[in-house]
Amino acid sequence: MHIGEITAAAAGTWTLGDLTVRRMGFGSMRITANPDRDLAIRVLRRAVELGVNHIDTAAFYFSPGGTLQVGTGAVRYATELIRDALAPYPDGLVISTKVGLAYDPDFTYTRDPAQLRAQVEENLRRLGRDRLDVVNLRILKRPGHDSIAERFAALAKMRDEGLIRHLGVSNARVDHLDEAQQIAPVVCVQNSYSLDNGREDDDLLRVCGERGIAFTPYFALAGARRESGAGSDHTEAVRAVADAHGVTPHQVRLAWTLHQGPHVLAIPGTGDPAHLEQNIAAGALRLSPAELDSLR
Repeated sequence: MHIGEITAAAAGTWTLGDLTVRRMGFGSMRITANPDRDLAIRVLRRAVELGVNHIDTAAFYFSPGGTLQVGTGAVRYATELIRDALAPYPDGLVISTKVGLAYDPDFTYTRDPAQLRAQVEENLRRLGRDRLDVVNLRILKRPGHDSIAERFAALAKMRDEGLIRHLGVSNARVDHLDEAQQIAPVVCVQNSYSLDNGREDDDLLRVCGERGIAFTPYFALAGARRESGAGSDHTEAVRAVADAHGVTPHQVRLAWTLHQGPHVLAIPGTGDPAHLEQNIAAGALRLSPAELDSLR
């Protein structure tokens, strides 16, 4: 593929409520790691130039420290980098964010509705917006039943007040989704899911498709390495498919993700402009049934 041909539009579109997004999006967690703030801004602007209109973020994406536990220099918030790079925001740009993690040293999960409101207000302030497009309630999956009703209802109230446009859940099970949908519409589910990790959520992915809800995997490239980032320990099957198409194994992993259903969105993140273009180019990669079967 030539660089000039790369476009996020190649992956197709899906709707989050009344918002149409391209299925190849961008995750902003890693843009805070490098102390070169200008590099992050260039990556964000380049993503939009290449047709990305869905950016995933969270107020707890910051460095040094934060969820990545890396970085030096002054604190850099992904939400503020997005604002500085892209405001005034272009028409059609959708920013999804998350709340539910307390910003203590252990990043514990909060059940306090007041803290959820404070986090929504922080996202509004740092992004420079009057209303958040999509807010996902990030939870901690525990064995057995753990209700999210009170927390999700708190977000639904903020939605009714006009602070939030659409709601989603993150790190959830089917029973969490059932509970949330009884309170307010759910437009997306964000879970850790990849070719070789998180496959216990195959059923959740299917349920989302049946209900017209977007399934948005995070760590689609990193897999079990999670915050550590993408590795090089690809299977022979992944390497064989990559060689056949003249692409990288990481691009095969992203293409596989998009092939899991028309409702599946990709939000790969990077602070490297070259990796950004490779990721977006993967949206044009079409895998045959035989190739998909070989990756199973």
